[in-house]
Amino acid sequence: MELGLIIGLVAGMAFTIISILLSASMQITAVVSFLDAPSFMITVGGAMAAVIASYPLPKFLNAMKSVNKILKPENSDPIAAIKDIIELANVARKEGLLALDDKSVDMDTFLRKGIMLVVDGTDQELVRNVLETEMSYIEDRHKDNIEIWELMASQFPAWGMIGTLIGLVLMLQNMSDPSSIGPKMAVALITTFYGSLFANWLSTPIANKMKVYSKQEMLVKEVIIEGVLSIAAGENPRIIEEKLKVFISPTLRETFGDGDRE
Repeated sequence: MELGLIIGLVAGMAFTIISILLSASMQITAVVSFLDAPSFMITVGGAMAAVIASYPLPKFLNAMKSVNKILKPENSDPIAAIKDIIELANVARKEGLLALDDKSVDMDTFLRKGIMLVVDGTDQELVRNVLETEMSYIEDRHKDNIEIWELMASQFPAWGMIGTLIGLVLMLQNMSDPSSIGPKMAVALITTFYGSLFANWLSTPIANKMKVYSKQEMLVKEVIIEGVLSIAAGENPRIIEEKLKVFISPTLRETFGDGDRE
């Protein structure tokens, strides 16, 4: 479970509510006054409708489902990937490439595909092309999801402003009761509040979190591609390790430890 997003969302909402309460001398009714169904409908409903109209429905639904992937992210650890590759390199060195077929069963799907290609005697350049093509398509799917959430982040404030304009028009059409101007103005501004809140509290953090995990996953796949090709070339496991350590930060290199290299 990825706690960063959950902690950030909960903390952001908590600070917002506490700030409202402190500004209103801790009166609960102040929070209730920020709840307005029409404002919510025009802001959230309008923004979602605009995003749905901008993309094919399956892509929109996939972007919504992708939130689950950042709440329960797949293990994209470059250190673990390097250790798996070194283990496979040692096996290939001792027992030959054919022995890798059974050893890679419980490993990363992308790594297993690369190893299967190598075991089948596929040309190294073709192995690189197949893996890089799959990596490219995965990255494109990630970008589609990120773009949808970024568009949503831009639509929320826009539809919040539309809601505010609607509220102002309705208010100006009925100026006979001066005492109602203040409450109507407040309701009109709530849509702007909703737009800013959902853009900066929800959509933008989700899009940014997706970027982080996408970049991390692409790094691991780059490590795997180089590792698989090195195994196919019959390179020494120690040389392979040093080559793959280039992909990670010096801090991670120091914590890598001494693996089983020969």
